[in-house]
Amino acid sequence: MAKNVVKALDLVKTYRMGEVEVHALRGLSLSINKGEIVAVMGPSGSGKSTLMNILGCLDRPSSGSYVLNGEKVEELKDDQLAKIRNRQVGFVFQSYNLLSRSTALENVMLPLRYQRNGHESPKARAEELLARVGLQDRMLHRPYELSGGEQQRVAIARALVNDPAIVLADEPTGNLDSRSGAEIMDLLVSLNEEKGATLIIVTHDEHVANLARRAVHILDGRVENE
Repeated sequence: MAKNVVKALDLVKTYRMGEVEVHALRGLSLSINKGEIVAVMGPSGSGKSTLMNILGCLDRPSSGSYVLNGEKVEELKDDQLAKIRNRQVGFVFQSYNLLSRSTALENVMLPLRYQRNGHESPKARAEELLARVGLQDRMLHRPYELSGGEQQRVAIARALVNDPAIVLADEPTGNLDSRSGAEIMDLLVSLNEEKGATLIIVTHDEHVANLARRAVHILDGRVENE
């Protein structure tokens, strides 16, 4: 029986802007099993970003329940939430979010410095992941010495270094040309197949969505269809 890594039930998120309430999520429910690749799609303002922030433990719902890999996230204190975020979630951003003065190796090692997670050598673990994404000869290069596609590979290695329960990728091919974007998606799919990584990808690109096992369409803060 497949295991739910993500179990969100009746998520509501309301922001107050002055006298105005903005209803970003309106009772959204979603389950994602271990090892799935799921594309999250929807127009601007549909609630995609709010959903991803909650799934990534960057924000809390106003109401509803969210269980990540067996832990009830809405019950956690801020320091516990930070630990869950570092240990259970890997992030891949459209803009890469790499430290400009650090090498690729140092960027990938960064999450390992914040926890004791069983990896005897953070350096060896980071080298392993960089080799896996095809950057074994670029480990000591800084971001400005790497192409956009190579920078995104570094970001993917960093996202995977802690063996997270889920990897959240926000428009991971958005800043890349079509060839580099295709290479990044091929890499994500192969990592899913090899390592069983659970991938949740926010995208506007139908080609990217077609590579996912399932597409979830968000509209007006609810799941429209999947």
